Amino acid sequence: MSSGAEASGAGWGRRRFLGALGGTAAVVAVPAPASAPAPAEPGSTSAASPAPTPSTHRPHRTGEPAGPRPLCLGTYTSVDGGGTGIGLATYDPATGRITGTGTVTGIADPSYLAVHPDGRTLYAVDERPAGAVTAVRLADRQVLGARGTGGAGPCHLSVHPTGRWLLSANYTSGSVAVHPIAASGALGERTALVEHSTPRPGPGQDGPHAHQFVTSPDGGHVLAVDLGTDTVYTYRLDTAKGTLTEVSQAHTRPGAGPRHLTFHPGGRYAYLANEVDDTVAVCAYDPATGALSIGDPQPSGSTGTATNYPAQILVTANGSYAFLANRGDNTLARYAVEADGARLRLLGTVPVSGDFPRQIAFSPDGALLFAANQRSGTVSVFLVDDASGELRLAGVPFASPVAVCALPL
Repeated sequence: MSSGAEASGAGWGRRRFLGALGGTAAVVAVPAPASAPAPAEPGSTSAASPAPTPSTHRPHRTGEPAGPRPLCLGTYTSVDGGGTGIGLATYDPATGRITGTGTVTGIADPSYLAVHPDGRTLYAVDERPAGAVTAVRLADRQVLGARGTGGAGPCHLSVHPTGRWLLSANYTSGSVAVHPIAASGALGERTALVEHSTPRPGPGQDGPHAHQFVTSPDGGHVLAVDLGTDTVYTYRLDTAKGTLTEVSQAHTRPGAGPRHLTFHPGGRYAYLANEVDDTVAVCAYDPATGALSIGDPQPSGSTGTATNYPAQILVTANGSYAFLANRGDNTLARYAVEADGARLRLLGTVPVSGDFPRQIAFSPDGALLFAANQRSGTVSVFLVDDASGELRLAGVPFASPVAVCALPL
């Protein structure tokens, strides 16, 4: 399939099209969640994970919050079998057990989620042809309104560490946007919109496709990853006006299709997941200038028995291990992070116990890893070993319709 191909139908971009092709792509055999119920609305009060056992229970850590923690779930509302809004659930921070608690309705295609640093407001993209971002007050689940992103198919958003600006990426139109955040958590009118007009699209691409927009650890720059132009753009954000000024570009090899960037906690290195050529790369980052230097491609750990699309890469808070979600291979690759962040060494993979892991996220304490499996409509939870970085499945995956984002709070 051409990387830039668009599926027909309103709102049906390549990203959803890939996730829906469960019957047309060969999928590597993995242990299936046979005892999981059929995908259902996450508002169900029954949990898909079993009761804690000695093999799934993790001892409580000092300083951890006691009792269940909130979990928010992104989905598509305009596809067959999709959800009806943002799924709400809780999880046990010791066992990973998930229990559905309801749904925030009235939001179209909330495929990616982010939370304000103060924990009071949730933000969602509305991944539609007329893209928007929506704010939800978590205390009472009140929708605080939506603002247009100025582009089509927004697929990612993040909150600037100051808590004053929302950054979003429009996949279909290849642009990034900035919105101000009021003290209430509500969004104001857009203050910036930049389309990625150069360089020209990479091999097989029909235009720019912005896939991620994040802030560097030093807070001085914001970076946009564009799959269509094989480029990571660095901008300076004016934190008084909310405007963007481009300061540098970093280019992958042609056709890599970069999708997701994550920084090492040391702030001098980052890791880039390349969706199209099925690789990852170590990047050097200069906080003074914002310049990113992309290293040589490395294996994703996929076996080659299925077409694989790396999705998201994460690094543990101690900077020792990295994890990559492999869609198609349906695994999580584990890397040792070496040389103070300058090197990744592939240690192996574990089955994700689901189909097409679109997104992964750590719990705030880093003890759990959540994987949202789009095609199987499930969320898998893994216990993360501090010392070895080993992952252990915490129970039967939780059923959630067209699960494309799991955000533990």
